[in-house]
Amino acid sequence: MVRIGEDRSERLDITPVRFRVLVTVRPRYACPTGRAGVVQQKAPPAVIEGGLPTEATIAHVLVSKYSEHLPLYREARVTARHGISIDRSTLADWVGRAAFHLAPVVDRMATLLKRSGKLFMDETTAPVLDPGRGRTKTGYLRAMLRDDRPWGGDDPPGVVFACAPGRSGVHAERMLEGFEGILQVDGYAGCNRLADDRREHGAPLHLAYCRAHARREIIKATPKAGSPIAEEAPTRVAALYGIEKDIRGQGPERRRAVRQEKSVPLLDELEAWLCAQAARLSRKSEMGKAVAYILTRWQGLGLFAGDGRVEMDSNLVENQIRPLALNRKNALFAGHDEGAQNWARIASLIATCKMNGVEPFAYLKATLEAIAAGPPNAELDDLLPWAFPKATVKAAA
Repeated sequence: MVRIGEDRSERLDITPVRFRVLVTVRPRYACPTGRAGVVQQKAPPAVIEGGLPTEATIAHVLVSKYSEHLPLYREARVTARHGISIDRSTLADWVGRAAFHLAPVVDRMATLLKRSGKLFMDETTAPVLDPGRGRTKTGYLRAMLRDDRPWGGDDPPGVVFACAPGRSGVHAERMLEGFEGILQVDGYAGCNRLADDRREHGAPLHLAYCRAHARREIIKATPKAGSPIAEEAPTRVAALYGIEKDIRGQGPERRRAVRQEKSVPLLDELEAWLCAQAARLSRKSEMGKAVAYILTRWQGLGLFAGDGRVEMDSNLVENQIRPLALNRKNALFAGHDEGAQNWARIASLIATCKMNGVEPFAYLKATLEAIAAGPPNAELDDLLPWAFPKATVKAAA
């Protein structure tokens, strides 16, 4: 028989998670004459010295909780099915210790993000257990995002979350200390202090407001019977988004030139039309309030037309906040204030990994091992997610 060809087929198989125990044997040696004392090799470095988990095990717990949104009590059930009993309080201790060691990496990320000329910012609620009161208190996870990919920027994308006890602009101001430039936000009035003399530790920022949030105000104010304003306003905004679609990925100068030519006339017409609607609407009506909301923020809503780096909306940062909501839904609340801060730190690293095409488990395992091996202070930049080799994943046929 002579081989004349072959048929090849592929099937997707899986090897379930397997736990194993690594045993390290370190013999002790002594001089038989008693002259050299006793010698023994040092124990392998570990993030949790003398603890049970390897860095890979800790990374698995972190990714399961903050990437796959699996609460710790469910992770404890998974390990129990494999014959390993680990209490969720032990898992929580591992998370806390890992977050402590990873904090300098997240702080370095924040420092580098604030060197950019433009950032996004948004926040979402984060319930935190309030001991002694029998209930939770409302904290806020605030996101600070850099993503220059829509205009071909050279800086890698990244996001840093921080937990704050309230939504006030004071907390945003503290997080943005050292940042100068344009801040894209959703239009929340609490951030107005960042754009005037109330801002400490820096010059006033330029606030670019979100066109998508402005559109939502019109939608929310629409009565059940419908409204001509609610029909025409989204149509006018859709024309602006059509221009943005054509220039996405192009350089900032090209984007600015096209916007000046095509978007500015549409913005002028939209402003005049909104002013005409405001003149005939009652200021106490829902639609009147929605139109007034847009007009009072008109300068910030139109800032994108004069700067090719600015987006029309803050959807990029909203997309990074959605996973936090999933984690909040499944885990219900953070156990304490430090737990909420741990949540913010690990979520920052995992989200930044995903934005840069880096596999989170591989990154966290390697980073924890590097931290355990020695002080990383002089090499923090090498531990940042965007400095890690990107994942190469073969797509299923």
